[in-house]
Amino acid sequence: METNLCVAGFGGQGVMTLGKFLASAACDATGKNVTFFPSYGAEQRGGTANCFVVISDGMIGAPLGDVMDDLIVMNGPSLSKFLKTLKPGGTLFINSSIVEEGDVDREDVKLVKAPVTEMALDMGSAKVLNVVMLGVYVGYTEVVPPEVVWETIEHKLGSKPKLLPLNRRAFEAGLKLGREQR
Repeated sequence: METNLCVAGFGGQGVMTLGKFLASAACDATGKNVTFFPSYGAEQRGGTANCFVVISDGMIGAPLGDVMDDLIVMNGPSLSKFLKTLKPGGTLFINSSIVEEGDVDREDVKLVKAPVTEMALDMGSAKVLNVVMLGVYVGYTEVVPPEVVWETIEHKLGSKPKLLPLNRRAFEAGLKLGREQR
């Protein structure tokens, strides 16, 4: 079994952090092979950013990014750029605070809507929208056990303990939303 995921959005939306958290959790929690491949646009904050995460039972040749099982898009330009890479029957996760459902012009994919920007702002900080989306993805796919993903987040943010309560709420809210849409 192999899962190919692309995460895409504007720089500053935590796209790379989301991918790193997932890849680290998969490495720590499973006996699977994992790759993480980042790609930045010309500018970082406000420019385009995307990453590929591959989680596989077997060897991984290279994360080519041409056929995705799952796609997370945090903004409209990312939807336009990467939707064609999502295989038929794949799952599209959209930040429905920014990306309109009507912009998705494919009926051969599963759509998971998550208003992560709105949810993060309601929690008090737009900086956790990536953690909300990570929760949605893990809650929906169960690709990695949620408790292991949280342990990874906790470890990575360990030097900033003040950030943990908000990130925990964000992750839990995302998990709940992802599970509800299964």
